[in-house]
Amino acid sequence: MRNVIAVVTALFVLMIGLGAPALAADPAYKVLVFSKTAGFRHDAIPAGITALRGLATENGFTVDATEDAGAFTTANLAQYRAVVFLLTTGDVLNATQQTAFESYIAGGGGYVGVHAASDTEYDWPFYGGLVGAYFASHPAIQQATVRVEDRTHPSTAHLPATWVRTDELYNYRTNPRSTAHVLATLDESTYSGGSMGADHPISWCKAYQGGRSWYTGLGHTSASYTEPNFRAHLYGGLRYAAGVVPGNCGTTPTPTPTPTPTPSPGVVLLSSGRPVTTSSTENGAFVGSNAVDGNGGTRWSSAFSDPQWISVDLGSARQVSRVRLQWEAAYGRAYRIETSADGTTWTQAHATTAGDGGVDDVTFTATGARYVRVYGTQRATPYGYSLWELEVYGR
Repeated sequence: MRNVIAVVTALFVLMIGLGAPALAADPAYKVLVFSKTAGFRHDAIPAGITALRGLATENGFTVDATEDAGAFTTANLAQYRAVVFLLTTGDVLNATQQTAFESYIAGGGGYVGVHAASDTEYDWPFYGGLVGAYFASHPAIQQATVRVEDRTHPSTAHLPATWVRTDELYNYRTNPRSTAHVLATLDESTYSGGSMGADHPISWCKAYQGGRSWYTGLGHTSASYTEPNFRAHLYGGLRYAAGVVPGNCGTTPTPTPTPTPTPSPGVVLLSSGRPVTTSSTENGAFVGSNAVDGNGGTRWSSAFSDPQWISVDLGSARQVSRVRLQWEAAYGRAYRIETSADGTTWTQAHATTAGDGGVDDVTFTATGARYVRVYGTQRATPYGYSLWELEVYGR
């Protein structure tokens, strides 16, 4: 009797299987995973490559992984449906390679940016628009709640409305919402160190200049790449960028965001390229001149002690009325902005004891000064003071 039941059951299953339509598989495609770094290098890069190779094996696409920027030629890129910038940092492509990548996107190519992809190519406006927002700072790794806004996109449809996970949580220099479709945000009330407020996007997508872009700020830790929800998040974003599944990410090109506010009429940037002196430097890679070079990917970093200062010589007496500070993750909790006519006697223009990093844009009554300095008296972290950019404006 048991044998008869088994046979009948097997036939029933077979009939169901024959009658059920199979789910359509994605067409075969290739993906280029690019993980070159010219700044901080994440330990999770090998784990990320392994995860993407695993997803390729499981789902029938092909991954080529490289750190050779020479792969960015028009002919070579043409074979890929998407290019993944996996934890890249700094200036990783030269002008010729950038042009090839721009043509690739214009031809319908896809871009996937993972975590530090937003800490990449600060001087390339096309890339700034493609990634959607540049990195500003981050607090320590900790648990936080991700709130999913789009429950239909292939990268977020599988997620709960509130997704609790542990990661390094980026603050961004601009909010990408005006130029991209936001998929998920961070709830800053659930962790410490957020600086964007109630609207803190962490994953987004967009149609961009003929191609598709998908970005997630998650993925700092190696453990992320073995987490089922994160792997599915990454795979869904890759499928959208490769154009094998749709996503409600807009259909028209989006403008490149402007990271620096426009100064008031008649007020100009005075500090660009001017001589800088500092109390100390962490090492030779983080000299004071980095803070006035106009490159948001280079920084001055001091010794790990208090007090510390950085001063810029404007070359002649000017009417100074605004100072803009772009802090790295190591910022000043308490500091003063001071002006001087001779570099010896200083007058306080602004002071705070509750600095919270990110961008401090300080305006004050115009005052005559040749020298402007930031004098830190209390670090917010165990590290030194660290500035991406020190911008002084006036007439």
